Amino acid sequence: MGSGDRSKLVRICDQAGRPRGTGFVADDRGTVVTAHQAVASPAPFLLHGTDGRTCTVGPDDITALPALGLALLRTGGPDALDAEPLPIAVRDRAEPGGYVDIAAHGRREARVLGTTPATYTAPDGAHPVAAALELALGTDGRDALRSGGAAIGGPVTDPVTGVVLGVLCTALATPHEAAGLALPIARGADGTLDALLRRNALAAPGYGPDLNLAGALQLTATSVGSADGPKARTAPVERDDVSAEFTAFEAGTGLVLGLVGAPGTGRTTELAALAARRAEGRAPAPTLWLRGADLLADDSSIA
Repeated sequence: MGSGDRSKLVRICDQAGRPRGTGFVADDRGTVVTAHQAVASPAPFLLHGTDGRTCTVGPDDITALPALGLALLRTGGPDALDAEPLPIAVRDRAEPGGYVDIAAHGRREARVLGTTPATYTAPDGAHPVAAALELALGTDGRDALRSGGAAIGGPVTDPVTGVVLGVLCTALATPHEAAGLALPIARGADGTLDALLRRNALAAPGYGPDLNLAGALQLTATSVGSADGPKARTAPVERDDVSAEFTAFEAGTGLVLGLVGAPGTGRTTELAALAARRAEGRAPAPTLWLRGADLLADDSSIA
């Protein structure tokens, strides 16, 4: 899951084949996130994915967000580049002193110094960046960023969870000298970006401090799967009273649903079907399975 894993990165080139930057796929539509700096020159651009797959993006395919220093590139769909989506961090910032991976002409290690005010200079003018991620780099890392090209827009990732914490940008200026700077992918700053982040939370599982909906669905699916048991030989008979209670639960705000009954009455079958509907619906939701064996007759709660 490192940021230098080429199977998960997208190379951005101009029509002459010169490298302009790097990006990563962020959702189930194949949308590529990169630094605005990488696509600030006139389009079209040629994107390179995995297994030799390429696609061309023109001006109409680029959602420029210069105020954030970012750009979103529309491709022909998830199969256009065949690159696996990377999860974007849920946390607000990376902890100072920790190490991250950066994609700058290959995988490199950097240390987080903190955040700093910066200014991104775009063709349309200067844009303030309130909290750019400041990185400490070795000599090779400094040289890689200084050379620009493919380093621009490369993701900065957590080496443990693989989530994207920001994207590299060499067009940021700070009041002091900084070895490396990255743009945050901030929530609440732009409606189009927020929509992408919601899709990302469904398409790319994140875990640990960056647990997202896709990650929660995968984790809870383990408990549901272990409780599912053998498949019924015949289709279960629908019970109107149970169906009504399940429908009310799904439409309401309750967090816990209990189904009681004697062994062999179909509790597991009913709950497994409910969990499947919740996971695969238009608004997926995780389901944590608590087996009846975990509860005692005199228990008054599940705490």
